[in-house]
Order: sequence, then structure tokens, then C-alpha cells
Amino acid sequence: MFFLIFFVILQKKLLVMEHNRLKLPVGIQRFEEIRKGGYIYVDKTKNLVEMIRKGKVYFLARPRRFGKSVIVSTLEAMFSGEKELFKGLYAEEFMENFETSPVIRLDMSGVVTNSGIDGIIESMVYQIKKVSIKLDISLCESNLPGILFDNLISTAYDKYNKQVVVLIDEYDAPYTDFVNDTVMADKVRDVLRGFYKQLKANEEYIRFIFITGISKFAKVGVFSTLNNPNDISLNPEYAEICGYTEEEIIRYFPDYIEETASKMRITTDELVIKMRGYYNGFTFDRDCKSRLYNPYSTLRFFSEKSFSNFWIHTGKPKVIADYLKNRYLTVEEFRMFPVSDDFAGSPDEMDKTTPEGFLHQAGYLTLRPGTNGSELSLDYPNTEVLNSMSKLLTQNIITQNYNIFEGSVRSAVVSNNIQNFIESANYILSCIPYDDFKNAAKQSVKLTGNKLTVQEWLYRSCIIAFLRACGIVTFAEVQTNAGRSDIMLSHQGHIWLIELKVAAKGESAKSKAEEAYRQIERKYAKAYPEALWVGLAIDDEKREITDFRV
Repeated sequence: MFFLIFFVILQKKLLVMEHNRLKLPVGIQRFEEIRKGGYIYVDKTKNLVEMIRKGKVYFLARPRRFGKSVIVSTLEAMFSGEKELFKGLYAEEFMENFETSPVIRLDMSGVVTNSGIDGIIESMVYQIKKVSIKLDISLCESNLPGILFDNLISTAYDKYNKQVVVLIDEYDAPYTDFVNDTVMADKVRDVLRGFYKQLKANEEYIRFIFITGISKFAKVGVFSTLNNPNDISLNPEYAEICGYTEEEIIRYFPDYIEETASKMRITTDELVIKMRGYYNGFTFDRDCKSRLYNPYSTLRFFSEKSFSNFWIHTGKPKVIADYLKNRYLTVEEFRMFPVSDDFAGSPDEMDKTTPEGFLHQAGYLTLRPGTNGSELSLDYPNTEVLNSMSKLLTQNIITQNYNIFEGSVRSAVVSNNIQNFIESANYILSCIPYDDFKNAAKQSVKLTGNKLTVQEWLYRSCIIAFLRACGIVTFAEVQTNAGRSDIMLSHQGHIWLIELKVAAKGESAKSKAEEAYRQIERKYAKAYPEALWVGLAIDDEKREITDFRV
């Protein structure tokens, strides 16, 4: 009876908590809706107050779905004088005597890009006209975005007798949509250049400018016409302006942490550790001190209470998949990729940006401390991004029956079925355009100082990618006190240690498989006694696994 009463009280308590707690702002980017609708708002207004106090023209680069639009919306509310929205926040006192301004806010991600250059121009004109209606302004008769933008700024200044605030979200979205179409990208760039140069032409009428995007593109008009906008993208002071720190997650989401941990039957500390590996890791300062969670993935995780790859599906994964495919890029070549200290500092052009530069701009790679004498390195921020990239690469290679393939691999691991595992691995190896990927392998071996041969690196990186793509936890070069094993995988309690050897022309694949097995036995077995030891040998002439030893 006591336990029944206790259970009823507990259920009532949980219902009360469910009713009173703030909601998850999944997909909500309007500051006003978050504040009035009973949603959690992670307070970033301290950064915004400091920006307003210190300067006039700012640029912020962050990956898509990383909270940029909420920042823009918050600034709009500040300059519009919506004081009631800031009660209880850092900016509350600042807003008391803050002078308002007319706000021109443009979301360039809303520009239609699938109807040719004329459709893009028409869509930009529509955005300008929407703002003019909101500000109760009549525009001149023109169908050119640049002329209308110029007219909007000057007319708003005249009407309100105040300098205006210009907020441009995702300024480069129409341009980056054509990363795989340089001809169209050039046309879009010309249109945007004529549009954005109006900011410089109307400088006397503007109080404050804040622009967001995924990167600095030199000839789009923002950086070539404005007088040195303050790029805060890698400024340590603003490193945490977007995204969630772990401390913020613990502070703002305690109920959701507890509820999710309970569902997964683990402690809250264990949950945070798992989340850290799966969703944390984005870095936006050259000192690489701040580590951030992607807000969208974090919110979706708490909503669904499942470790899944949410972020990759919010953008245009096919664009990235085609980018990888067209340039014969592999996933492993960007692990701890060495770069210089000024790597992300200067504007460049999309068609001239290196692959590592583009992937960093898009958020698939993030900064890490340097290795092997380099000042900085790039790597995948977390498990979610690494697995997503692996899946994109694998789906490029396996174009049919991918889901069936994925299920057969997981089944082989769970049942310790080596033969089925090898059949799946050989299938993907047979689909790889070996000669095309060989250059990537050579570059990676050279840059990282890896002691693997080009063939070993290429085969191993492809196998690792397809395992991660199948949702199998996979580690490369796991450190033990006796050295590094090639591959360790873990799935539903099953652990495999894999050592891979390549049999060149004239070498015995059977002997290589035996050598690989003995290496595991000699060096790594003690650290993982419960693991299945798998020695694999790839015949380089046949480009397939021909022998194994377990």
C-alpha cells in the first residue's frame, strides 16, 4: 500500500513539473515567441550589450542552425524597445534607457534559389518590400534589389529622423547554394555585390549593422565595401555567443536531463558524459578553449530522448555529398588536419576555398589545438558530425539498397559473423574509385606524418567510414600501453579489435592475416580481453579482403 501511495504522489509530482516547466524551443527562432510562449531561453544578451556599447559594424560566421537567427531576432527586439521581453535577463537594466531605432531586418536564407537568377532577384525585391510595409514606407519604382535597398535605408532615416539599424541574417545563403555550380555562383555574387555595397553608400544613415553567415566571401560586397567590419567569428570574447556550453545545458535544462537519464536508465552524470561525446565539441576561438553544443541537435535530443544525427538533415546534405564526391574526398583525411593560425581569418572565394576551408565554414570541421608542429588543427567536432559525414560518403559509394546493407553490417557484428562482415566490407571496397581517392590518401599520409602506406590508409579509412555510417561506434588507432590498434568497434555490447594488413603483389594474404592477429594478441588483447580479435588481410591487386584470422 505504501509503495502504491508513493507511486501516485510521484506521478502527480511529475505531472506538475511537466505543466510548470518551460518548453523546448525546437525550431523556434523568434526571440519574442520564445519569451512569451513559455520556452527556455539561454541568456546571451550580455554579449549583445557589449557589442552595442563597443562598436557599430559586426560580422559573425557560424554554421547553419547554430542560433544565429535567434541572436538577430534578439537584437531586433532590443533596438525596437521591447523592454518587457528582457525582464530577468542580463540586458534588463540596459534596456531601461536604451534609445530605439527603425530596424531593417533581412533573412537571406529565405531568398528563393531554384528559379534561376531572375527568381533570386525577384525574391530579394520581395524581401525589401516586406520591410518597407512594416516600416510604413513607400519605395521608388524599381525592380533592382540594390536600388530598393538604398531607397529603403535613406527613406527610413528621413521618415523617423533617426539612424537605422540593419540586421542581415545568412547574408551568403543565396551564394552558397551554388557551391557545386560555379557559373551560377558568379551570377549570384554579382547581384549580391550590387546589393550589399549600399551599406557603405548609406553609412551616414546607419546606426548599427550586424551580419551573419557561414563564412567571409571576399567579392560578395560585404567585406570589400564596408570599412573593416568587426569580425567577431573567432574572437574569444564572443566565442559563446551562439550554441550552448555544458554549464548552460546543466543550468537551463535540469528537468530534461533528469527525465532523459531516467528513460535511458543511467545517471544524470552518465548522460552528460554521453552527450558531451555526441553533441559537444564546436570551437570558435583560436585558443580552442570554449567547447559548444549545437543548439538544434541538443533540443532535438531532449525532445526525442535518443542519440541520433539530427543536424545533418537541417540543411542540404546532397550539396555536401556532391561536394565530397566531386572532389574525391574521404572522411579520415580531415582527422587532426594541420592548418596555420590565420587559416580562418581572411575572406576568400567559394570556388577557391580549399576543401578543409569549406568544410570548416559549413560546420563539419572545427578548430583544435595544433599537432606535429602546426599552430592549429581541424577535426570533426563530435560523434554526430563524424557519423553523418561517414554516412554521406558511404551513400555516395553505395547508391542502391543502402538500408539493407546497413542492417546486414550491424547484424554481422551482433552475431560475430565474420564472413558476412567481410562480404559487406568487400562490397564497399569494390565500389570505391580507388585511383580517384588515392591522391587524398597520399596527401593525408604526408600531412599527418602517418606511418601507414597509402594503400593501408585508404582501405582502413573507407572501412572505418562505412562502420560509422552504419551507426556502429568505431575508433581508429586506439591507444594502449603497447601501441595503437587499427580499429576498435562497439555495438550492443559486442567489441571487436581489428588489425588490417595489406598484401602487396607477391605477398601471402594468409600470412598477413596471421600477422595482424598475432599483433592484436601480443599488443592489445590484455587491454580488451572481452573483445573479438580480428586480423584482416587485403589483397592489393584484387582490392578486397581475401583472408582473415579470428
